[in-house]
Amino acid sequence: MHKINWLPINNTSFLTLTLVLACLIAGCNSAFPLSESADTPLKSRASQVIYNGLNDAEPIIRSNAVEVVGSTRLMPLMPRVVQLFRDPVVPVRFQALIAAGDMRYTMAMQDVQQIYMEPQEDINVRMAAAYALVQMGSRQQADFYMQQIKNPDPTIRANAALLIGKGGQRSGLPLLEWAINDPQSDERVRLQALESLAMLQSPSAYEKIWTRLISAFADDRITGIRAMAYLGNNQAISAIATMLDDEVPEVRLAAAEQLGKLNVAAGEKEVMDVLEKPVSGDMATQMRLKIMSAMAIGEIDSEPLAKHLPRLLKDPSTIVQLAAAKAIFRRGMP
Repeated sequence: MHKINWLPINNTSFLTLTLVLACLIAGCNSAFPLSESADTPLKSRASQVIYNGLNDAEPIIRSNAVEVVGSTRLMPLMPRVVQLFRDPVVPVRFQALIAAGDMRYTMAMQDVQQIYMEPQEDINVRMAAAYALVQMGSRQQADFYMQQIKNPDPTIRANAALLIGKGGQRSGLPLLEWAINDPQSDERVRLQALESLAMLQSPSAYEKIWTRLISAFADDRITGIRAMAYLGNNQAISAIATMLDDEVPEVRLAAAEQLGKLNVAAGEKEVMDVLEKPVSGDMATQMRLKIMSAMAIGEIDSEPLAKHLPRLLKDPSTIVQLAAAKAIFRRGMP
């Protein structure tokens, strides 16, 4: 069985640094060469990249390809995603079920129900199946993942926090507050619970998120930016905009992306600077910046930025290709 680092899969974030480094070690190149000519329409080439990703030998690639399908609503690829419900790797199964829920893919409801009822299945996967069923209209399964936020396993707890937010269970707000304050919660749990508070528009969310924006750690600031975007009000937009002046390019790109999601194109210059100026740093840093640039392009309505997508779609890294493919389909989406 394949082994990869099992992190809570967060649909607000296409990739974490941990996954980037894992790809560099494993060699994330497509196992299925693209079959297109220079005049192949861009969306067709992007579709091929995503399809290849769903069939890649690396589970990290498969998982991210599934996330792209779900976040860009690529219904024609859902039959292949359903096949990944039985993938040998837990995070891939988890993400496939999340995608089915996000797209309310009721054609797979019987398969999802069966997975939810299997006691021998990994509990994270069963939680994802419960979430999918809730999104398809069977509300009672929400209790299953809400109860798991008190599970002693930090991965299960973090994923439960994620699903409470994604599922829109405002009755779970006290559970999220409890998870943030519980001494047994690790940092992953607290960060995910914070994002979910924002998803659910908790009155206490802004002040908690602000402390992340002023953190000395760039990863904290990026988490704060993404959480602020869920609040989506003018106060949150103003807070995110201040991060366009951050000294760390990844933070600036995260701010540009999230502002773009909120129909504010104020970060266009920051993205263009990264794309057009030489980037210093090791290979992992350069890959991370390409990924985050592509993600920002997908949210900002800018033709000058979009002109960089064909190049990113042909990057040697499959992860960068997937980020570009996602951007191509995300552009113009609500």
